[in-house]
Amino acid sequence: MQKHPELSDREREILHAVVNSYITTAEAVGSRTVVKRFGMEISPATVRNVMADLEEMGLLEQLHTSSGRVPTGAGYQYYIDHLMRVQELTLRERRRIEEELTERLDDADGVLRRASHLLALVSHHAGLAETPADTAAVAVRVDLVRVGPAKLAMLVVDNFGRVRSVMAQVAAPMGDAELEQLNRFMNEHLHGAPVDQLSVRVEERLRLYLDEQRRLAQRALEVLELLPRRPQGMLIVEGTSQLLEQPEFQDMRQARDVFNLLEEREQLLDLLRSAAAAEGARPAVLLGGGGRRLEGLGLVAAPYEVDGKKAGMIGVLGPRRMQYSKLTAVVEFTAGLVGRLLTRLSG
Repeated sequence: MQKHPELSDREREILHAVVNSYITTAEAVGSRTVVKRFGMEISPATVRNVMADLEEMGLLEQLHTSSGRVPTGAGYQYYIDHLMRVQELTLRERRRIEEELTERLDDADGVLRRASHLLALVSHHAGLAETPADTAAVAVRVDLVRVGPAKLAMLVVDNFGRVRSVMAQVAAPMGDAELEQLNRFMNEHLHGAPVDQLSVRVEERLRLYLDEQRRLAQRALEVLELLPRRPQGMLIVEGTSQLLEQPEFQDMRQARDVFNLLEEREQLLDLLRSAAAAEGARPAVLLGGGGRRLEGLGLVAAPYEVDGKKAGMIGVLGPRRMQYSKLTAVVEFTAGLVGRLLTRLSG
């Protein structure tokens, strides 16, 4: 948590009012608006004085001389750290998320694609979801299919229901009996092995064998070396058009910066991970950061766990003017549900 100036109760109340009003309207907030909208029993002149003090502290800013104030990055951060109360989701909201997320999904990528889409719908911003990396997956079945005299198709199914495939041109043609032997060999030795360690598992066997098994291990390694790898999870992004429709991004320069960030999936993944790195299993909010890449943006992110271990991240990316109190609850609930669904799938 960042170090912030000490605020009086009145300063806290008015800062809270300005942030909430700006989140709702995207318009600069004047003193009369604060008094009327939030029913404060003080004069607009008193509110103006307090707003001027908050501006001196760097928590509010005035975009134009005659305009009202808007929160600065520091003002949002103070709000998140000290004033925001995470809203409880209603039973109806929980049921809607559960129904949307659990409908006919039998693989991890499908669950996370639906989660990203759902977060985008609920937030009207961009929904993000990171798929589990190979380090979190284990092989449950390997299938080899001949597609030519010396050409094979290999399918590896992991515990998340995902299928990796590769076409391999082997050094020498294989007969039916040898192909069946190789299939049995791979399933016997690779079942339950981490997907990112399949070649390592076969290399270990290769050092032990001196006979026919060694030849099978060499054949297996020849094919496995071609298997596509996911050293990190992939990022799924939904709701890009909704994000770019926000008033903040009508400016072409800002819209271009946001679009470029959404195209740079590795950088977005880094932002997702850094947002929640310090918060453990709790949702976290990241404002700014990453140079100009996150300028004017906010990110609410939370990890999901599979079998008690962190396996990936989900989140919402939007303008800095987001409903953090609501979206924090949505992201936290969705992350917990995703973790339970993937734990069930991987079992």
